[in-house]
Amino acid sequence: MSKPTPTETARTSQALNVVVLTVSDTRGSHNDTSGHYLAGAAEAAGHRVIETMIEKDEVYLLRAHLSRWIASADAQVVLMTGGTGFTGRDSTPEAVAPLLDKYVEGFGELFRQLSFQEIGTSTVQSRALAGLANGTLVFCLPGSTGACRTGWEGIICEQLDSTHKPCNFVGQLKSIAS
Repeated sequence: MSKPTPTETARTSQALNVVVLTVSDTRGSHNDTSGHYLAGAAEAAGHRVIETMIEKDEVYLLRAHLSRWIASADAQVVLMTGGTGFTGRDSTPEAVAPLLDKYVEGFGELFRQLSFQEIGTSTVQSRALAGLANGTLVFCLPGSTGACRTGWEGIICEQLDSTHKPCNFVGQLKSIAS
């Protein structure tokens, strides 16, 4: 194994501005374990959590919040948890998809592959998705804390790390003025 060059050892990960949105009709700040997990994981990775929110599973409310973050000069990443299943109230994919400029097709596929190892065939009911809109990366994860952990540790953390090779999403995100 070769020794890292001085340039490689001097690299640092770029801190990103992250928003965490929990989609739930029943959770509050006292029991939002998934939102708390995602915010803590993002901060532990060196990112700035600029806003956290819990919103009911209502398509137009979700679109309004997401549109605000997409249009803002500050939000680079939106981590959404909840509303990705098949029940009548689950509407996160329907709320998010029309706002995306590009889909990250492999995200849902890879998430379900990783999830299959943990929960078996029940993973087929996950409609996890991700995409890019106006330089803002949006990840939609199931509402369980275990699913958020799977998505963060198995995919998202590395893809938000500017030093991850051979590629990551950081170069595709809007620049934030310092």
